[in-house]
Amino acid sequence: MERPAWAPPGIDISVPSVSRIYDYYLGGSHNFEVDREAARKAMEFVPGLPKIMQANRAVMRRVVRHAVSEGITQFLDIGSGIPTFGNVHEVAQEASPGARVVYVDHDPVAVAHSQAVLEGNENAGIVRADLRKPHEILDSPEVAELLDLDRPVALLLVSVLHFIEDADEPQRAVAELRDALAPGSLILVTHASYDGVPVAEERVGGAVGVYKDIRNPLIMRTREEIARFFDGFELVEPGLVHMAEWRPETPAEQEDPYAFSGFAGVGRKA
Repeated sequence: MERPAWAPPGIDISVPSVSRIYDYYLGGSHNFEVDREAARKAMEFVPGLPKIMQANRAVMRRVVRHAVSEGITQFLDIGSGIPTFGNVHEVAQEASPGARVVYVDHDPVAVAHSQAVLEGNENAGIVRADLRKPHEILDSPEVAELLDLDRPVALLLVSVLHFIEDADEPQRAVAELRDALAPGSLILVTHASYDGVPVAEERVGGAVGVYKDIRNPLIMRTREEIARFFDGFELVEPGLVHMAEWRPETPAEQEDPYAFSGFAGVGRKA
């Protein structure tokens, strides 16, 4: 397999990556055939996976604009993935030119492309770190330079917690991040669930199996389990809802049925 010029040295391009599969769903070009093969296999079970990912991105953009309207101009996006059009810094800095954004991902391709996209942007940076080790994120030079943790921050956990198994204590990680945030900070969580997917649970299970086969288990949690990530936060209206139902800009009934898969919610730290 020929290594493209944009692929960082040292990565195994024969192994699928969640970030690159996500990039493929969103119509990006920074993915390999092995990623596309895994994505197509999952789409045999759930054809609307690209629409689900688009709904994730759409709710993220709505929440970023909401945060700016609330006076929050600092963003910490963990599990940010490979940059695509309409990324957090673009939306935030359009709404508030001085907005500051720190992206976090552990995928070297995502980090390399974020560095390229952000070159020359003094108010945005990228950290290579893992959500399961919050101290590495909070102690990073990028966070120290760009974010004032004594002021409110919007913490974005978009489509990332469902890749952390219970054994890795995702609630503990979120709690550590919460405790580092100032009062008035916001948290956005979007999370996969069997609830709302417009195909039989058995078919969704087939797609989940594809992620298990590539050693990136997709943990489907219930609404009640997802709600626990908001411990210490007060949910803002409309609460923890299907993604298309979180403050939609167009009537929800006009949305693709797949846009109602999984859940999205925003909490505010008192």
